[in-house]
Amino acid sequence: MNSVRDAMVSHPGRLPADASAQAAGELLQRPEVRAIYVTDDERLVGVVTRKTLVREVVAAGREPSATTLGEIAEPPDHTIGPDVPLEDAFRFLEEHDAERVPVVDEEGRLIGVLSRSVLQRRLAEDEEPIEEDFEPLDLPPAA
Repeated sequence: MNSVRDAMVSHPGRLPADASAQAAGELLQRPEVRAIYVTDDERLVGVVTRKTLVREVVAAGREPSATTLGEIAEPPDHTIGPDVPLEDAFRFLEEHDAERVPVVDEEGRLIGVLSRSVLQRRLAEDEEPIEEDFEPLDLPPAA
């Protein structure tokens, strides 16, 4: 496992830009869904979260069934390419304090999502055990 492509979730939750805010709200009711990625012809348009729905639909008094995701989606703070080495990707997530980042190809198509927690587990699995040469301590017997 060497690149983002090897560690990304390849089927992130997504809806088309013409889907309604209500459809996103229904998906975001699930506790495991934290964000909906909004696409137009597979190209990443933006992200919608619970916070987005509250601010852009509920607080604004908009009709959820008549508001499209393309109208309210927020551009992602960051994206990453699929061929970035895993160590570089981990540093990127740490530097930007990001829990997850969309993975896009050269044309801007959403192909996955990289999660910091999944990446940490994958990197830990790939580590070689550390073997050190040391002399045993001469400790007194336990009382």
